[in-house]
Amino acid sequence: MKPTIGIYEKALPNALSWAERFDLAAQLGFSFIEMSVDEDPVRQARLQWNRAERLDFVAGKINSGVDVPSMCLSAHRAFPFGSLKRETRDKAYDLMQDALALAGQVGIRNIQLAGYDVYYESSSAQTRELFIEGISWAVSQAAKAQIMLSMEIMDTAFMSNISRWLDLERKICSPWFCVYPDVGNLSAWHNDVPVELSKGIHKISAIHLKDTRQISPFSLGQFRDVPFGTGCVNFDEVFRTLSTLNYRGAWLMEMWAKNDGADVQRIAEAKSWIEDKYQHAFLN
Repeated sequence: MKPTIGIYEKALPNALSWAERFDLAAQLGFSFIEMSVDEDPVRQARLQWNRAERLDFVAGKINSGVDVPSMCLSAHRAFPFGSLKRETRDKAYDLMQDALALAGQVGIRNIQLAGYDVYYESSSAQTRELFIEGISWAVSQAAKAQIMLSMEIMDTAFMSNISRWLDLERKICSPWFCVYPDVGNLSAWHNDVPVELSKGIHKISAIHLKDTRQISPFSLGQFRDVPFGTGCVNFDEVFRTLSTLNYRGAWLMEMWAKNDGADVQRIAEAKSWIEDKYQHAFLN
């Protein structure tokens, strides 16, 4: 079975228009792009696109044949549901409402949430309770819109494995709330990756493919910009495990552009490397 592989928007050169992103992703053989709405006000402004901008976006993806089924809503890192500041929490709720509205209109079916109760504040029992309250509300709104919310396994201890997500999932208890494992983050925290994937397989909406370097007593680890095959992720094991678990969902290659003229080459080489690993481990 040929894998459905997508590319993270931020892997592509920054200066591209959406039409150019679609064309490049198609040329590279990707099935989809994952949109980013992060801490950058320019990307957050997408949530306020007018009718013409939304129609242009939809036309671009249809004409290219490259889908945008998911959005990475990492803007909540700056405006988390768990913040002790009321105005910050209000912004978190507004971002969520706007993201659901945009997703519904342009065909995005899965919004990835950052698993941070807070990021730039100190975590506490209160921030965790506020976070759970916010996520519960967000899932209720997503259910009305028939849009999936999926939580990423993160680069901080708060949501560092699927077991921790399952503790939250038991509180939320909704078919519209899933998990979006990042195999790089899972590996960097010294998790038993096959066990964690097995625990969450019934609610995995997609898989992030990324290499990382592990946390140790002498290192904080490295959670991005680690070339595939040079980090701690055992991709053979990941693919074998998910094959055994009958995973048939999408795979998202998470990379970050350096805007140095070599991004397209790096993406093409990484995609070839991943596909080779998939063919040897997932199918055999």
